[in-house]
Amino acid sequence: MGHKRVTDFLLLALVSAVLAACGYAKPNPTDPRFSGPGGPGDRSFETLGGGDGGLFTFGNSKTRTDDRGGGGGGGGIGVNAFLWRGALDTLSFLPLSSADPFGGVIITDWYTPADAQGERFKATAYILGRDLRSDGIRVSVFRQVSHGGRWVDAPVSPTTSAEIENKVLDRARKLREQSSGRG
Repeated sequence: MGHKRVTDFLLLALVSAVLAACGYAKPNPTDPRFSGPGGPGDRSFETLGGGDGGLFTFGNSKTRTDDRGGGGGGGGIGVNAFLWRGALDTLSFLPLSSADPFGGVIITDWYTPADAQGERFKATAYILGRDLRSDGIRVSVFRQVSHGGRWVDAPVSPTTSAEIENKVLDRARKLREQSSGRG
């Protein structure tokens, strides 16, 4: 009976987190014609799971990493909730392909802007911890252009990923202020 209760709880937590993330999708005024470091060979995902508790933060209060005062972690996701929501809000103009609230990974699908039919973009956001910190978010942006009927990888402006990360951080800080009653 105990195993079934744990399984049911985990399933309920996962469904709740996914449904909560879906409810926050809003149009975003960010210009979708961005570019930045990254591409199909980007290896930045390798930083996930290291250090502070890995991908999952289960355990008692002595082993969990959500008791360090970083705030915003919540019981239902494995990363900082403000960064998670900030990343979802910031990237909401792109179609969502997958979102893993326990591992902290948001992957979008390709998006073609109406005014740029010959190119398309996608992004992957990595929430790297449970604290709201500037190094807690990494965004990789990918760009392709149509060449002879095929999509070919194209360079992305080096500043774009940093600009998107800053927008995520700004949104996360505003969410934290709103939740504490100051916003």
